[in-house]
Amino acid sequence: MQIGELARRGGCDAETIRYYEREGLLPAPARTASGYRRYEQPHLEQLAFIRHCRSLDMSLADIRRLVDYHQHPSAAPCDDINALLDAQISRIHQQIASLQRLEQQLQTLRARCDAPHTVADCGILKSLEGAASGEGCVCHADGPA
Repeated sequence: MQIGELARRGGCDAETIRYYEREGLLPAPARTASGYRRYEQPHLEQLAFIRHCRSLDMSLADIRRLVDYHQHPSAAPCDDINALLDAQISRIHQQIASLQRLEQQLQTLRARCDAPHTVADCGILKSLEGAASGEGCVCHADGPA
């Protein structure tokens, strides 16, 4: 199959496939006599593997390691893979905490305008304008963002 077909079947665009090739995540395909890339079923399977890892918000470096383990399985224990996933879970916990802080900041800001006003009297805009000019921000406990 050509790159367009692989992209369609893999649920991404052709540039993503080229990028994964440049990054060494997808093996270079054979080329036709006219220079077109020619992909096979293993490319589609590898692309699906990579895309699934990306859907789990894994970094390209982590995916590269998993691809290597996937392509070169051994009888060694999968402790490194477990550690990789544990680190990803830790990052997700940090992101959740960060998003919860962001949510609280937005709720605090939203509370500045709890009644109908004109835009000229909007507490949210006034708070944002004040923060932009260096005043303390109601949504950031430690000062301006």
